[in-house]
Amino acid sequence: MTPDMSDVTRARSGRPVHHALLSTKAGFRSWWARRHGHAPPTGDTGARPPLTEGQQAGPSETGRDALSGATTLWRMRTTVKDEPGSLAALCTALAGLKVDILSLQTHPLTEGTVDEFLLRAPEELPAAEIGGAVSDSGGSATWIERGDAHDLVDAPTRILGLATRTALDAAELPLALRQLLGRCTIRSLPATAPGSGRAQESAPVEGALEDTVMRLRAPEGGVITVERPYLPFTPTEFARARALVELDARLGPRIPRSHDVLTLPEGNDITVRRADAGDLRAAKDMHERCSARTLSMRYHGPVGDADRYLRHLLSPRFGRTLAAQTASGRLVGLGHLLWDGDETEIALLVEDEWQRRGIGGELLRRLVDMAAETGCENVYVVTQSSNTGMVAAMRGLELPLDYQIEEGTLVITARLDEVAVASRASRLRERPVGMAE
Repeated sequence: MTPDMSDVTRARSGRPVHHALLSTKAGFRSWWARRHGHAPPTGDTGARPPLTEGQQAGPSETGRDALSGATTLWRMRTTVKDEPGSLAALCTALAGLKVDILSLQTHPLTEGTVDEFLLRAPEELPAAEIGGAVSDSGGSATWIERGDAHDLVDAPTRILGLATRTALDAAELPLALRQLLGRCTIRSLPATAPGSGRAQESAPVEGALEDTVMRLRAPEGGVITVERPYLPFTPTEFARARALVELDARLGPRIPRSHDVLTLPEGNDITVRRADAGDLRAAKDMHERCSARTLSMRYHGPVGDADRYLRHLLSPRFGRTLAAQTASGRLVGLGHLLWDGDETEIALLVEDEWQRRGIGGELLRRLVDMAAETGCENVYVVTQSSNTGMVAAMRGLELPLDYQIEEGTLVITARLDEVAVASRASRLRERPVGMAE
């Protein structure tokens, strides 16, 4: 008998996980906590939590006379009093440190104003010293984080670009929100839990803003939750996010219709294209042709529950899906790129008869490239340690990999930073013509 949802724990992507795997999940808890904790970023990211009221930054180790010509970009947010001269005092303090203000956005509040800066500062100038000067000049709740070249695009242009991406592809909405709001965790929940028939939490039509959490009514009736620890959302940010979601709702379901035809080593032509809920029937038919072992490798739970999650997995609201189909239109493979909070998961399923022909590897490479193009820092797969095909496919990416294993469950994470992706692309270009990947 198929267990009720109370007897099934769903993994982070919405997959069913039977009680037999609960001990495995418990074993991963400490690892997940280290990767997904909400402590402020540290180390070489350059991020700093807000300075407490009255806190003074320590002195610079280099001194003003030792500053070189090299510079660093910083994003800074601080709250100032809404009164004449308050912004001028802050700008004067920054000028005294030879800090250049490249852009400024203001977020009016009921009391005071949140000012958001893009700064260019001498490389030797510590973030703590910038924060200390801002605090001395009247700023409070100051947050400083390293910037990059992408921040040089002005806000209206950046927002219009995100709206365009969302208009072209419904799967872009969570990513657009993440880029709009900076470092945050975004989760989409359907109006009804997959397969359970029970309603999930909902959000008011106009949305809700509560300090570091905003809840928005999803276009299909569910809820989108956005959380950003240590940095409260402003009404301006809430209005921008709500406008982006409303645009997505007005345009309705949509995915790009481009596709590629690939020739397998034995000569068969396979079409790879984006898939959505319209492929639900074909996907269920593929499930029926798959062995119990193949379905178990993919869904990590009762085989009977696999069909119940397809509608969720095929929804562009929760990620992107690639389908592999034969010349006759038969679906033989599915690859999912799932937006999972602040992480990105990849999951693959290839029909038994079509395994070991390169289809899974092709889907995996394309999904990884998609993730890299959207700015994801890493992707991960969850599988069984006996799944040698998935292990080989991940190694074939030629990217830095991290392996975590507990009681037969294996999590492989691939790093997608610019250096790793560029190195992989260079190696692929240097391969002799005709060499298999």
